[in-house]
Amino acid sequence: MNTIHVVKEIYIYPIKSLAGISCQNAKAEEMGFENDRRWMLLDAENQMITQREYPIMSQFYPQISDGKISISFKDQKHEFSTTEHLDIPIKVNVWDDQSEVVEVNFATSKWFSEQLGFECKLVKIMKNGDRKHESSRLKETFNVSLADGYPYLLIGTESLDFLNEKLEEKITIKRFRPNIVISTQKEHEEDDLDTFKIGEVQFKNVKPCGRCIMVNNDPQKGIVKKEPLKTLSKYRNVNNSVLFGTNIVSLNSGVISIGDEVVF
Repeated sequence: MNTIHVVKEIYIYPIKSLAGISCQNAKAEEMGFENDRRWMLLDAENQMITQREYPIMSQFYPQISDGKISISFKDQKHEFSTTEHLDIPIKVNVWDDQSEVVEVNFATSKWFSEQLGFECKLVKIMKNGDRKHESSRLKETFNVSLADGYPYLLIGTESLDFLNEKLEEKITIKRFRPNIVISTQKEHEEDDLDTFKIGEVQFKNVKPCGRCIMVNNDPQKGIVKKEPLKTLSKYRNVNNSVLFGTNIVSLNSGVISIGDEVVF
């Protein structure tokens, strides 16, 4: 690729399945960006809770400032420290991976329970190595956060533009919850990336990302629709998996920023 590719958008999602935060820059770590999906909600049986079952979760908006995370939901707000946690370990599964987490505090769990209308608790993954994910494609094991599978999701701008040309109701990139959006010249060229550098960080492509019903949830309304999966399935269905964006891992730590060139 001889054309210049640059970073257009950066997002983190502090609490799994809640709304994301748009960032000017972010610190890349092995597990993902700093503070990205280090927290998640569990139900009374310690099963993870996501927008797949509860689309309204897209209406919880986090912000991080001065070492605290504040959550806004409708006219309610709650705040907790990024460092606070209880000391009792909890064994949970994130899909096929076992992870060790700890509850943040009882007040935060109670607040989420009241807003969602059922018993739940907010938990945190404490350190690198508390969850490992094996890549069958690379035959490697990675330390990851509480993300579905891999630490980072990257999407090219042309992939969304190409999809929107086919949709009656246009959508934004937020439907796909990327961590990094780069300018591209051709749709889905990100699928074919190998290793590349952004800012201080070397990244490696693992595999294109198979998408689920969650991308049909309109994040601004918390309403599940038929698109874009219906349209995507017509031209991006590979081995019964609808692909959009690609999963990547970082090979070192460092900061990346909007405007950074993608160097191949």
